[in-house]
Amino acid sequence: MNQCKSIPIASLQCIVILLTILGSDLPFVHAESTRAAVASNFHNPFSEIVRSFEKQSGHSVQIVAGSTGKLYAQIIHGAPFDLFLSADQQRPRLLVDQGKAVAGSLITYAAGRISLWSLKNDIQASEADAVLRIGNFSHLAIANPKTAPYGLAAMQTLIKMGLWDSIRTRLVQGENIGQTFQFVASQNAELGFVSLSQILDPSNAFDRNNRWDVPETFHDPLRQDVVILNRGAENPATQALWKFLKSDTAQDIIKRYGYGLK
Repeated sequence: MNQCKSIPIASLQCIVILLTILGSDLPFVHAESTRAAVASNFHNPFSEIVRSFEKQSGHSVQIVAGSTGKLYAQIIHGAPFDLFLSADQQRPRLLVDQGKAVAGSLITYAAGRISLWSLKNDIQASEADAVLRIGNFSHLAIANPKTAPYGLAAMQTLIKMGLWDSIRTRLVQGENIGQTFQFVASQNAELGFVSLSQILDPSNAFDRNNRWDVPETFHDPLRQDVVILNRGAENPATQALWKFLKSDTAQDIIKRYGYGLK
């Protein structure tokens, strides 16, 4: 500090010295950025998590949302992502097996649910089966089963109910669960299998009660894994965000959107 006394207070040299001395006390001096690929069903809760993370850490996060299958394909072909929040467990594990992700970073961050939802048809738990069997609708929306785990769960549900063959001609497929939700919200489809988290989303102004939450025994578990990709292995922002997903703040948000934590 004595060195600063011999030069004008406005001197750039003095300011640099002070910042060097005090740098460890400045929370955002070493702020970094990270790029996260996130499954569409988790986009809104993740955005809320990221806002809290950025405020607390000073790091910045760029979010790219899409279907799990398409994001996986982009990663395989070299897309510059640091973190991958999948809607399944299979693809993050494949990335680890292929040497494209950090094995020790593979964890389950949420367990999803699907619901049959409508703005037109009366869907209550006791009547959902009848609604589907009577078939008083032109279009039923599901996500693409080939690329979206929530679409696969919808297909498995219809197979379990013995309705796949009779209903498949009336299916409209969204590229991801976000587009599927929009089909129903815009009433281009009378009903659809969407993520429960979309229905419970605080930004959703539609009726949240006109739904049937599909029993988890009707489809494969919707456990969603996150993994740090090789590009983000040494990135402090990526590592900090991965850790933040396990924090009480993040887990409270995850539960509020209707997800389980295992």
